[in-house]
Amino acid sequence: MMISTKGRYALRFLADVAEHQGSGFVPLKDVAARQEISEKYLEIVVKELVKGGLLDTLRGKGGGYRLNSLPEEYSVKAIIERMEGPLAPVACLEPGQGACPRSKDCRTLPLWQGLDKVISDYLTQFTLADLIRESILGGETS
Repeated sequence: MMISTKGRYALRFLADVAEHQGSGFVPLKDVAARQEISEKYLEIVVKELVKGGLLDTLRGKGGGYRLNSLPEEYSVKAIIERMEGPLAPVACLEPGQGACPRSKDCRTLPLWQGLDKVISDYLTQFTLADLIRESILGGETS
């Protein structure tokens, strides 16, 4: 599994907005400049975040984006899945898949189920609030 640029930039965008929104909207161009990400590319990312209900938007002077919930309510896993789709390491573990006809005889299924659980548990434990704290993951700021 590899997280794409879209998924990584979504996390960076949301963390930046969480840090800078105060009580107002954060212009996309400001986030793009701080994060050194192309505005054009961020527009694609942000469109998906708005569509997914993660951001509020306001057009015009004083407009931009803001979180519509507290940073503590945004799980890293949910954000990445919004951008990437299911994070299952193998197709047979993706949501909505029927039982694999070989699952009873599959010697590797427990391995993939364990990996799926580790990935899910790890990403679920972090929120946007964690990402904007200076002490996360060894003291570095995202």
